[in-house]
Amino acid sequence: MIVTPRPGSGHPRRFRARSGPDRAKYAAPMASAPSNDALYRLISDVDFGVDVVVFSFTNVYGCRIGDQTRIGTFVEIQRGASIGARCKIQSHTFICDGVTIGDEVFVGHGVMFINDKHPAATVPGGELQTEADWTLQPTVVEDGASLGSGSVILGGVRVGAGALVGAGAVVTRDVEPGATVAGVPARARMTLRPAS
Repeated sequence: MIVTPRPGSGHPRRFRARSGPDRAKYAAPMASAPSNDALYRLISDVDFGVDVVVFSFTNVYGCRIGDQTRIGTFVEIQRGASIGARCKIQSHTFICDGVTIGDEVFVGHGVMFINDKHPAATVPGGELQTEADWTLQPTVVEDGASLGSGSVILGGVRVGAGALVGAGAVVTRDVEPGATVAGVPARARMTLRPAS
């Protein structure tokens, strides 16, 4: 579904998210559209939670987005991705198939997720690669983590709850809960420990 202005009105069609009394981690029942109006969005086959906001110039398809999450401009969220409740996804971010983001996660501007350890356009015989020619590397970002602007999260890693990934970091291995990582490749700088 492409959301476009109504002829002659200059305003996009109005959508309202539904809410249900039995909401779980992702609202039940899921809404069929975000709660706001915005021009130039490609939205198809998305399970929306309650009060989700998706700004203009986004491609969001085949994914799940939890309650009260905000999706900035120029964001793409691919089929198979799952975003939790009360997340903030900043502009120019790419979230691919195989990515699961928990609740209350901050994803800064221009964050890129990678789901293939050995990307290639073709197979050895020269034919274009198909889904059967590569292995999806799932990635998990746990509740309350923050990913700094421009960070790159490689496939097959887990970013722990409450972790902080510094701007521009390249995450190549798991990040412990509460840890702060930065650099290329990302390395631990400190870990927050609960008070005893």
